[in-house]
Amino acid sequence: MRTAHRRAAVVGTLAAGSVLLLAVPASAHVTVDPDEAPKGGYATVNFKVPNEQDDASTVKLEVTFPTDHPLASVMPQPVPGWDIKVTKSKLDKPITMHGQKITEAVSKVTWSGGKVNPGQFQQFPVSMGQLPEKGGRLVFKALQTYDNKDVVRWIEEPQKGAAEPENPAPVLKLTAAGSGHGDGEDGDGKAVSTASKDSGSGSDDSSDTTARVLGAVGIAVGAAGVAFGALAGRRRSARS
Repeated sequence: MRTAHRRAAVVGTLAAGSVLLLAVPASAHVTVDPDEAPKGGYATVNFKVPNEQDDASTVKLEVTFPTDHPLASVMPQPVPGWDIKVTKSKLDKPITMHGQKITEAVSKVTWSGGKVNPGQFQQFPVSMGQLPEKGGRLVFKALQTYDNKDVVRWIEEPQKGAAEPENPAPVLKLTAAGSGHGDGEDGDGKAVSTASKDSGSGSDDSSDTTARVLGAVGIAVGAAGVAFGALAGRRRSARS
């Protein structure tokens, strides 16, 4: 009996230890949410910034926009308590957008003056476009500054097939146009739905409804049969 109790105690201790290990959260980092958007369209994404330090607050975020795929329209949404600075740079090669030649584009957006306390996170929304029609992703390098002067550089580009780097940069995946991964905005800031419409969706809905009705009828008939069988059995028992 004592041996059995000792084994149970050991198993219980190991189980408790494993729970504690599983409870330890993975290291958080600056990301974009949603993390994908259709090519050639407009998207509104949130740069999600978690505070990773226990005794310091995040007081500044700098996001650098890609120069290989410049975005002519970048509009940050106001965040209460935060100041926003948008930096533009001259383009080496002008781009055309809505019939107009664009010679400069946003190269950096900086949020400062606010505070993300320990155990909290903050989202910084940005509407951007027109997204590239070619390529598979956009990489945004970010610098996160704490009030103790620590600066975390989220600038390492994740590589396909490789382990996630220690300080990965936020990545926006580019999907096929019309794949329906969310809504965006056009160049005038008007909401535009990018969700694709399936011409056969009506027939699919009607087929599903028919299947449900037939299923319900089948269940009802089956239940009636069981009840009838039980009643017949009782009558036979009474006669005998």
